[in-house]
Amino acid sequence: MKKLFLTASVAGILLFNSCSTVPLTGRSRFDLVSNDQVLPMAFQAYSTFLTENKTTVLPASNAQALKVKTVGSRLITAVKSYMNSNNYGNLIADYQWEVNVVQNNEKNAWCMPGGKIVVYTGILPVTQDDAGLATVMGHEIAHAIAGHSAERMSQEMVAQGIGAAAGVALSKNPKTQSIFNTLYGVGTPVAMLKFSRNQELEADRLGLIFMAMAGYNPQNATAFWNRMSAASAGAQKPAEFLSTHPSDATRITQIQKYLPEAQQYYKK
Repeated sequence: MKKLFLTASVAGILLFNSCSTVPLTGRSRFDLVSNDQVLPMAFQAYSTFLTENKTTVLPASNAQALKVKTVGSRLITAVKSYMNSNNYGNLIADYQWEVNVVQNNEKNAWCMPGGKIVVYTGILPVTQDDAGLATVMGHEIAHAIAGHSAERMSQEMVAQGIGAAAGVALSKNPKTQSIFNTLYGVGTPVAMLKFSRNQELEADRLGLIFMAMAGYNPQNATAFWNRMSAASAGAQKPAEFLSTHPSDATRITQIQKYLPEAQQYYKK
C-alpha cells in the first residue's frame, strides 16, 4: 500500500510539473519531453525509415513525387508564415523539413516532429487533386506542430515508468527510441501508438488553416474525407489513416464548424 501511495504521488507530481498548453489552440496537455529531446529521435527514425524503404522511395523526378513535394512546399511556407506571425517561430526553428513519397498501397501519410513527412502512394487515388493532398498533408503537419508525438510519448513513458530530465538524450535510451519508432511504425507494425481523437480533431482544425494559407480551399476537406470513408467501406479493418480517427460523421460535422475560421485565411 505504501509503495502504491508513493507511486501515485510521484505520478501526481510529474503530471503537475509537466503540463503545458498547446500554443495554437489553448488545450492543456501532458508534456514530459522537449523539442531538444524529441527531434533527434525523429531525425534518427526518419533516416532509418528511408534506409529500410530505399527501394520504394520515389525519386524527385517522378510525377507523383513532384506533385506531393510541390503541395508540401506550399504548406511548409504557410506553416512558417503562420508560426512566425503568431510569435511561435521558435517552436519550429530547429525543424529540418523534408518530404518523401513511398510506393506503398497503404492509404497513409505522416509527419514526424521536425518536419519529416512521408506520403504513401496508396492514398493518392483518394486525395485525387492538390486540395485533397493538402487536406492530408496539412492534417499530418498539424500533428507535428501541435506536439502530439511528444504528448503521446510522454503518456507512454509514464505508463512504462520511464523518466526524463532536461538535457538527457532520449535517443540514447533504447526504450524511448522504441516508443518513438513504434509511434511511426519504424521497424514495427505501423502506428501501434495511436493519437487520441481530441488530437485528431485538433489536427483537423489546424490543418484546415494551413491548407487555406497555402492557397487550397478548405471547403474541399469534406469531399476528401467522404472519399476516404468510401474507400475504406467494406474492409475488414479501416485504412491505417482512419483507424483511430473520429467517426466520419463526427469528423465532417467538426470540420464544418472549423471552416469559417479557416476560410478567413484562404485567398485564391
